[in-house]
This record gives sequence, C-alpha cells and structure tokens, in this order.
Amino acid sequence: MANQSFVIGVDYGTDSVRSVIVNAHTGQEVAASVFYYPRWKRAEFCDPAANQFRQHPLDYVEGLETTVKECLAKAGTDVAKNIKALSVDTTGSTPVAVDESGTPLALKPGFENNPNAMFVLWKDHTAVDEAQEINEHAEKFDTNYLQFVGGIYSSEWFWAKLLHVIRQDEQVRKAMYTWVEHCDWIPFLLTGGQKAEDIKRGVCSAGHKSLWAEEFGGFPPDEFFATLDPLLAGFTSKLGNRTYTSAEKAGTLSQEWAEKLGLSTDVVIGIGAFDAHMGAVGGQIEPYYLSKVMGTSTCDMLVAPKDEVKGTLVNGICGQVDGSIIPNMIGMEAGQSAFGDAYAWFKNVLAWPLKNLLAQSDVIDAATAEKLLHEVEGKIIPELSKRANELPLEEDAEIAIDWLNGRRTPDASQLLKGAFIGLDLGSDAVKIFRSLVEATCFGAKRIVDRFIEQGVPVKGLIGMGGVAKKSPFIMQMMADVMNMPIKIHKSEQTCAIGAAMFAATAAGIYPKVEDAMSAMGQGFDAEYQPNADRVALYAKRYQKYLEAGSFIEDFISEETEHTIHS
Repeated sequence: MANQSFVIGVDYGTDSVRSVIVNAHTGQEVAASVFYYPRWKRAEFCDPAANQFRQHPLDYVEGLETTVKECLAKAGTDVAKNIKALSVDTTGSTPVAVDESGTPLALKPGFENNPNAMFVLWKDHTAVDEAQEINEHAEKFDTNYLQFVGGIYSSEWFWAKLLHVIRQDEQVRKAMYTWVEHCDWIPFLLTGGQKAEDIKRGVCSAGHKSLWAEEFGGFPPDEFFATLDPLLAGFTSKLGNRTYTSAEKAGTLSQEWAEKLGLSTDVVIGIGAFDAHMGAVGGQIEPYYLSKVMGTSTCDMLVAPKDEVKGTLVNGICGQVDGSIIPNMIGMEAGQSAFGDAYAWFKNVLAWPLKNLLAQSDVIDAATAEKLLHEVEGKIIPELSKRANELPLEEDAEIAIDWLNGRRTPDASQLLKGAFIGLDLGSDAVKIFRSLVEATCFGAKRIVDRFIEQGVPVKGLIGMGGVAKKSPFIMQMMADVMNMPIKIHKSEQTCAIGAAMFAATAAGIYPKVEDAMSAMGQGFDAEYQPNADRVALYAKRYQKYLEAGSFIEDFISEETEHTIHS
C-alpha cells in the first residue's frame, strides 16, 4: 500500500454529487458515494413554470463532505493516507454571486432564502431576454466576440445570467463582488481561499461560457459590456485575465478541509471543469469521436488537434476552446437541453393519476399507495421501451420535436418548445414515447450533421451516462438514426473517473492527461451497430423531423414578434 497512490474524483450533477476514490495506477474504483441534494429534492427555490432553477450552496458543501468521508470510510485508513489529489467537475454554466471573500451570498445572513443569491443552475432559462440582447449587441462590433461560442450566446450561460440577476435584484447587486462558476468555486473553497480576486478560473468555463479567448487578450473589452448595460461596467476587472487547464493545480487542501475530511494538507486540488468535459476524458475520448454524456441533457464533446482544425469555426455550437478538454487540443462542445429530462417529463405525465389520486383511494391505505406509486413509476420507462421496441417502423408514424427545454445546439434558442405532430385516436402512450425517443436521436443527429457540414469530421460515437448504460433500445435507435456505431463506456461514473484522471495529472503522477486516460481507463463493454434495414427509413423520417422543426420555429418566432409588437 505504501507504493500505491489514490485520487478522488468529485462529480456534481443536476440532482446529486458523486465521489469516487480511484487507484491512480490501475484505474480501479476503490469506493464510491452519492449524495442527493435535499433542498433541490424538495424543489426549494425553483419555479419550473418560470424556468427558474436555483441550487443552494449548502447542498453542494454538505454533499462534498458527506461523499468524500463516506468514500474514505469504505476504503480504509491505508487508502486515506495515500490520497494524493482531488479534482471536481460540475454542471455548467452554473454561476453564483460571491462577496469579496469569495463566499456565496446565500451563505450570508439576509440572503439564505434568496434564489438570486444561489447558484443559477445550467437549466435555468430566466435570462432569455438578456441572451437575446447580448446577441444583438455583439453585431455592433467589428470584432466578433461570439465567434468561439458558435456565434450565438445562450441564456444558459454566464453573462446572460449575471445581467438578469443584477437587474432583478438590487440587494444582490450591491452585496456581490463578482460572479463565479461552480466548477471554479469548489477548488477555491477546498484550498481555503479568502479573497475572491484569487479564484482561479478554468479555461473550460471561461472559454465556453464567459467569452474568454486568447485571441481577444482575455475577456472582451469593458466597452463591450458597459455599452450593453452600465451595470456591467468594470466587471471584467473582477474576473482576472488568466485561465488554467484542468491538468494544473489550484493549490493544496486547506487545514480546515483537511480536518473535516481526515486528509493531509499535502493533497493537491486540481482546477475544476464542467462535467461533460471531464466525462469525455473519463470515457476515453479520441480525436474526432463525438463523446456523448447522456443524462438529463446531453453534452457532446469532440477534440481535434490544433493544427488540423486551425481557422475552422463551427457555427451554432457551445464553443471551441484550446485546452478545455485535453490540453493542447481544441475542445468543441455541443448538446441537447433535454434528453433524459424529456423521458422524465413523459413519465411524470403518465404518473399523474398515481401521484394525485392514489392518496384519495378508499381501497388501499396510504402506505400501500406510496409503495405502489414507487413501484409503478420505476417500471414506466423500461416497459415503454420494451413495447416501443416491438412496434414496426413506419414512415408516417407520429413525429415529435424534442425542444421541451428549448434548444441548446445547433443554434441555441431557449424560446423554442417541444411538439407532437401526426397524433390521432390510435396514438397511445407507447407510440408517443417512441416518437419522443426518436426525436432526441434526431436532435443528436442534427448536431453531428452541423460538425460535418462545417468541416469537422465525426468518425464515431462514444456513449456515457445513465441513459447510455441503461437503455439498449435508445442506444440502438441512436446508431440506426446516425448510421454509425456507438460504443458504450464501461464505467458508470465517467465524469467522476475523468475528474480522478485530472487529479492524477495535477498531482504529477502522470505528465499528461492522455497518459492518465490510457493507464486509468476502464474500456468499453458494449457497441451498437446500425441496422441497415432501418437506416433508410429513419433518413426519411429525419427529413420530416427537420420540416416539422422548421414549422415550429417559424410559429414560435411569429408568436414572439406578435407579443413584442403588441
């Protein structure tokens, strides 16, 4: 054990945080722990009807301490003594207002229950108007400051959310010093940071969501933001102008956190990044393979050598940033705003009678009703998948549009809505579900098409995350729709494993993250090949999907214009 080195990877997801301890030499997972955010689970501080989704920093802090300590307890003292480093990934863009000490305002008296003082979750779309203003404003400048984020700024991102919060909440605006991403704040917390100006911002978050680019000399000039809204004047001076890759270290574990966790202050803390970026590394990404992290949404990652894609800008994606995934390679990000969330929405629609009527039953008691609800809810998606897989593939079957949470890429627009077209009295739950799954696969194909259309080849697909591991039905349809194979990574926790790989690199156990990926990677345990008999028919249905999507987009656009002018 004395010659062994272990690292910790912490993965902050939408609903929970997961920590793993990994053998840095073999990649073996020694221990794992999951913590579901209690305040989030109670839907506190959220208003889905208003697209408001906020998370309290206490959910993050409590989850961090709980999961790491549980992992260490499972692994034993010998492992704990040989922990060399810890790195984190988080959802993004998920920023928060902090004071001069770097403390999130929700952790300060008077702000404990103020949603605007909390982390603004990636899926929060309250800043749609601000995003549109940024897009229109950018057209006034000779330099295209949106060129490295696909040409369209999203309401899911850093500046739109900041502008929305400071406009809406004067108390928060006056109390805040700066605005920081979740993935940059956790390393600052663990290293005992005392001044917000010392926060080390990762190139991943800064490049993909905050408009930082080496070509601009950092962030766009103050003039860009001050003329957008005077409230933003001087704000970039509080962000610093240097960024770091996740292969670098943020510092070492503070005395306070070392005592809390039972670790040494020699433990290296790596620079943080977004979950899908570290997940791509955990899933052993290869150049020109689209690495798809499939959960509530999807994040699609692609890496390419700089000299091969120099000067290529892909419009409508979530950015392309040097070193955001693997240092010295261009990292490109795309994705869908709803994937697993779309299936969860449909499950909740079907479960409405169970949730709302069983409790009123005169036939069964409350405890039995609760058990029945839990049992049936867990069977809805697996049974729908089984029945949908048995349906014949018909060219004229129901068509769905998957924009239930807006559209992330290509061409971000959170104003868009989902739709079902071609319903009749024979459209049952199974057929509707099948069309919804197909729509999410078609949305994924549209992303691949955009890369290829604009000069970036896609050689294959790598699937990761809960949906990829649990649903052969969806993955086979994905291969058929894309007409290319998709291989499924063996690890259940690719994001946390990726964080562990970066931790090992930051600690100097490996000179490059590619070396950590090679040594610690767990490989693949499934591969889906396209079914030649279905490919041609899916191609025809894909054209119907594109036509239907164009109709919905035009309809929404006309409705929006009408609302503005009225």
